[in-house]
Amino acid sequence: MTELSTQAKGQCVAIIAAGGGIGRAFVETLLADEAVGQVLAFSRTAPADHPKLTSFYVDLAEESSIELLGEKLKQMAEDVCIDKVVICSGLLHQGELRPEKSLRQIKTDNLQALYYMNAIVPMLVAQQLVPFLNKQQPTVFAALTARVGSISDNGLGGWYGYRASKSAAHMLLKTLSIELKRKLPKLAVISLHPGTVDTSLSAPFQARVPTGKLFSPHQSAGYLWQVVQQVSAEDSGKIFAWDGTEITP
Repeated sequence: MTELSTQAKGQCVAIIAAGGGIGRAFVETLLADEAVGQVLAFSRTAPADHPKLTSFYVDLAEESSIELLGEKLKQMAEDVCIDKVVICSGLLHQGELRPEKSLRQIKTDNLQALYYMNAIVPMLVAQQLVPFLNKQQPTVFAALTARVGSISDNGLGGWYGYRASKSAAHMLLKTLSIELKRKLPKLAVISLHPGTVDTSLSAPFQARVPTGKLFSPHQSAGYLWQVVQQVSAEDSGKIFAWDGTEITP
């Protein structure tokens, strides 16, 4: 990772899951950044209108919806050339799906749901958006993962499905980085750990978060955007925390 450099004006940045806590904060951060000329926001709910913002409907829970993203971009009035992609989706709990504390709590349906949203969705998005990445300038394809997906960092156990799905995401993104290095030598494919963010995803698990370590969505988005701007092709395949430190897989 290099020192923060002056970014080219008019960058085009795509945010996936732009309606969630971090995704929405990311969009607002980018709209306020003079270096960003266009924001492509993909979500089920359209963000507020803005001259730099173009919104697209996508339901990440439906593979068929993701498969339409490429066609939607082709239908734009002008050619799309994306400089940075940030996927902000993720699943930890939903309804009866809760992080497992023991082996007996593992359920096939829950594992499948976690693997789909946390590991498979970034690959489905990549299939659609990689053809639109800028081939002439340094580009970034980033997905939010989690430090608990690091095998070497797992000293507490528990949370089987979430840990494993995030670890799978790390492997898939690493593999993608190797494939695309031959086609897009200026591209960095990275995983991002956003820290513990005050969103619905972390809400049931915030009691033990140390003072000062629970970030607002805008704090986290601001930190992550700095990381995205600093990475280079030499960092492709790596995992970075919100503060720019590298995480061991």
